[in-house]
Order: sequence, then structure tokens, then C-alpha cells
Amino acid sequence: MIARLVGQVVQQGADHCVIDVGGVGYLVYASAPTLAALPAPPSVATLLIETHVREDALLLYGFTEAAERDWFRLLTTVQGVGAKVALAILATLPPGPLAAAIAGGDRAALTRAPGVGAKLAARLVTELRERAGAMATSTHGLAARAEAPFPSDPMAAMATDALSALLNLGYRRAEAEAAVSRAARELGAEADLDPLIRASLRFLLR
Repeated sequence: MIARLVGQVVQQGADHCVIDVGGVGYLVYASAPTLAALPAPPSVATLLIETHVREDALLLYGFTEAAERDWFRLLTTVQGVGAKVALAILATLPPGPLAAAIAGGDRAALTRAPGVGAKLAARLVTELRERAGAMATSTHGLAARAEAPFPSDPMAAMATDALSALLNLGYRRAEAEAAVSRAARELGAEADLDPLIRASLRFLLR
């Protein structure tokens, strides 16, 4: 399986690009924001790859961020969400807003994506709501903890992890800090990390 490509961008289309690696051109499908983030040909680019193998084809889907790739994988586990619809969702709602929409049950936000109707939006919320917080937690493995202005109490480490997750999803520090602080006050000192992240995402959605 191909997991990563580093090579020259030799062609870009509406839904794909061609990456030349050692003289071999790989056709990679991607969302519009991902394609827009690529350097102009013939610059070198790096793409994380999700490989789909079918009986009649081997299809590559490219992402500039691990969070986007991880959400693509998760979205395609839902019945009715193929690769094309998953890319359309990610083009409409990047990982941070997507996690907030699902955690907050905002079906209207999900239906803004082409190919997502009311029934599919409801299914996305039902099946992925509990996993939205976990996805935020696992983004980048929380490798680098953010320095957060939370007091030194039993809630501090958890709040720092929640803040780090939101920052890794692309939220600005000020709004992420405010959301985590409100969520921590609402849930109290006994809250676990996943509920804290989900509550923070709901405040950000509002």
C-alpha cells in the first residue's frame, strides 16, 4: 500500500493532481482545499496517501494533514459515504469544524456538503458523535502539549490535553482556551477527557 508520496507536482485538475516520483506519475484524488494548498508545478510536494484497491482500479487519495486523512478514513466507514462524498465533506468542513458539527449534532452544517442529505447527515451524527472527541484527542497523537493558562489542579492536565487537541484541529488559541475553560466549568472536576473535548467543540460551534 502507498502511504506517502514526495515528488513534483506536474499536473492539477479540479479533483486530482499528478505527482511525479522518480519518473512515475501518480494520479492522486484530493479535496479542493488540499489541491489549493499544493505548490505550483513543478514544485515538490508531500502528500499523505490513502490507498483504495478495487477489482478494476487502484485509487490514491491525498492529504496534506494527518487529521484530514484520519477523518477521511472515518467518514468512509459510514454507509452511504464513499470517497467522493468524504472529500466533499472535508472540502466543506475541515477537521476542526467537522468535529464540532458532529459533536454538536449540527446536521444543517453537514448538509452543506455536496452529496449529503438530511438522512445521511443524521447517520453521520448518530454513528460518529461519540468518536468526534476521540478523533480530536488522537490528532497528531498529542505529541506536543500546548502551554495552557490553566491553574495547577487535578483538571489542569486534562484541560491542557483538550486545548492541545483543539489547536491541532486548527482552532485559534484564544477561542480554544475560552471553550475549554467554559466546558471545564460546566462539567466539573470529575469530567473525563473525551466529554471535555466534546463539550468544548459544542461551545466552539455556537
